[in-house]
Amino acid sequence: MPVGPRSGRAAPADYSSEDVLDAVLASVDDDKAEDIVQIDLRGRSDVADYMVICSGRSSRQVAAIAEKLSERLKERFGIIAKMEGKETADWVLIDSGDVIVHVFRPEVREFYQLEKMWLPAGAVRGPQG
Repeated sequence: MPVGPRSGRAAPADYSSEDVLDAVLASVDDDKAEDIVQIDLRGRSDVADYMVICSGRSSRQVAAIAEKLSERLKERFGIIAKMEGKETADWVLIDSGDVIVHVFRPEVREFYQLEKMWLPAGAVRGPQG
């Protein structure tokens, strides 16, 4: 991810990036996402404060997780999240500003191994679910 100023963002909101992170984690958990990993990007990237990576069992579930997350963020915080990849739903990126979410099908996630680029050396991912 590039490091640089966050241009085009709205004025400070009535919620923190931690509030959005909590809502993201609750949403993907509610929708039965698997192998949920959160990565703290503060001090490592100016693009976002947190990244969440999770998996859905099928393209249909990946798309549903992403769509429900987008709806919940809009409903709770007024965030209009940008979404990429929902058409094929192999890998959907949801950019909510301070929290970036990647929802993968398991085999696509394994291929790209995105979290290996961001997790600190020696970090352990949660058990496969």
